[in-house]
Amino acid sequence: MDLREGIPGLEDGVYLNYGAHGPSPRAVVEAADEFTRHHEYDVPLDSDPYEVAFEEYEKTRERIALFLGARPEEIALTESTTAGIAAAAAALDWEPGDVVVRTDVEHPAGILPWERLEREGVEVRVVETEDGRIDRDEFAAAVADAKLACFSALTWTHGTRLPVSDLVDIAHDAGALALVDAVQVPGQYPMDVSEWGADVVAAAGHKWLLGLWGSGFLYVDAEAMDAFEPAAVGYRSVEDSGASPFEFAPGASRFEVGTTNPAAHVALRTAMDRIDAVGVERVESRIQELTGRLADAVPDDRLLGPAQPESGLVSLNVPDAESAVERLRDEGIVVRSLPLPDTIRASIHAVTTEEEVDAFADAVTEQW
Repeated sequence: MDLREGIPGLEDGVYLNYGAHGPSPRAVVEAADEFTRHHEYDVPLDSDPYEVAFEEYEKTRERIALFLGARPEEIALTESTTAGIAAAAAALDWEPGDVVVRTDVEHPAGILPWERLEREGVEVRVVETEDGRIDRDEFAAAVADAKLACFSALTWTHGTRLPVSDLVDIAHDAGALALVDAVQVPGQYPMDVSEWGADVVAAAGHKWLLGLWGSGFLYVDAEAMDAFEPAAVGYRSVEDSGASPFEFAPGASRFEVGTTNPAAHVALRTAMDRIDAVGVERVESRIQELTGRLADAVPDDRLLGPAQPESGLVSLNVPDAESAVERLRDEGIVVRSLPLPDTIRASIHAVTTEEEVDAFADAVTEQW
């Protein structure tokens, strides 16, 4: 399968912003459209719309579990990575004096929930990184008496891969839960949550998987499940919505609240099927080739991350980054600026061509 085939959003211009949004193939959009038409046009008179929706939820739960190396009961369907992290944060029993540890390269999704808890007396410790790297000893010292540690599997600023399994082990040795923001991983390189050992992993399908907005998912390890009692509760969260008092659903579906449109998650199955048809290892290898090509074309001192990129995210130091992004867009090249001084980020996928990489390299050189 040609993964680029049938993606209208790539037909005109050079798109290098997959770390924010991956334009979907027609097949993915059509899967959502077909379900929506069936659900709204045919189902109301032929069957129960809720039963049909719940069947789709379960199909997607099983597909995500297979993709992540998890069990279906460990998967919750969410709107986004941010929604998943926020829900997990709100589901723990926090007390004044409890400690949360995060790194200084987290996305706002991994910052704002903890800032909210700070207002209630929770201490938030920030482990500083260097060039997108985390010192294990410093992390261990910070997490020594923590309740939870939150960190990214792949830094959105530097494109570096953090040692997830090692950090999880350090957190667990200290008696802390480990929550991983993995949104930049699915569809970019292989991901097996059972190997990571984390208690919670949040991600979504609208970036490297080329799925639709709204196709988030949350993994909660079965052994950690009882620690989480979601703050938002609805009929999908509980075992029996007619029982009083209610009991939370035994699995991760306790994080699901009520009626949502299954279309984005139906489309996610198609997106995952396309990635699997190509092979995520092949995707990873092609990304490495293309990012290496870009790194070779720009001065090393302009690279924010490693000289040999570890992912499709390549950040560059460019004067007046926001203006540079606009100038590049005028040339038909789409990248983004980061909330760092004078930094732009190109996101290179396996669907990117060598010609597109070269066009960006030539154009960005003119910004220096």
